[in-house]
Amino acid sequence: MSMSSAASVPMAVLGTRPHAHLEPPGASPRATASGSSTPAPALDMTGDDRVALWQQRLLEAESGMTTFLLEHHADLRLLDWLHTQAEIFADFPTPDDRDPTAWQRVFFRAQALIERFIVSRWGEAELVDWARANASVFGKVEPEPTGRPADVVHRLARQADLYSSRYAVDTDEPMQATLIISHCGIWDYREQARARGVPLTLASPLFVLHHCPLGEHPGQGIRTGLPPAA
Repeated sequence: MSMSSAASVPMAVLGTRPHAHLEPPGASPRATASGSSTPAPALDMTGDDRVALWQQRLLEAESGMTTFLLEHHADLRLLDWLHTQAEIFADFPTPDDRDPTAWQRVFFRAQALIERFIVSRWGEAELVDWARANASVFGKVEPEPTGRPADVVHRLARQADLYSSRYAVDTDEPMQATLIISHCGIWDYREQARARGVPLTLASPLFVLHHCPLGEHPGQGIRTGLPPAA
């Protein structure tokens, strides 16, 4: 996939890494040190860490959606959104469920339902305002943010790790941080979900990746090597 222009993307660094540069499966850990020939160890995320992040992402998405509706579409019949919330929280895991895949399924279902809710009523462009509302929630619930560009980049790296993506984080400069994704596991998970019959509104996750950052900082960036939409 080629992205020739990044003019509309609110990030300082955005580019592509061709698939020719991808390491073969099993060649290295998922996380690698940018500019280094020695792979860095993958993020040390326990099962409880993964559960906590899926739960936080669910809170950000659902709370962000409610905020988005109140700020931009207060005239909406709120009963419509309440019905969708009921779908999101159907078959909800119990509080003591420590299986990350159970919480991943809930989050993915919530994201798919919210995307369908927004796009079917107002179009894809409105997803940007929803994501900005999510970012506002993120700023309130993210543990110990420092305000440095690495905060957001490391959070995105943790999200990439949740989907077993292949990525690298470059934080060589004090006020510059870049996430390099050479293979995005979200694509794999989306195609598996599609095969299970899960309705997906967006043709690809690229819209959200490029237009809906968690935060905006002149020192953060993303470079991707994502495959084209099927």
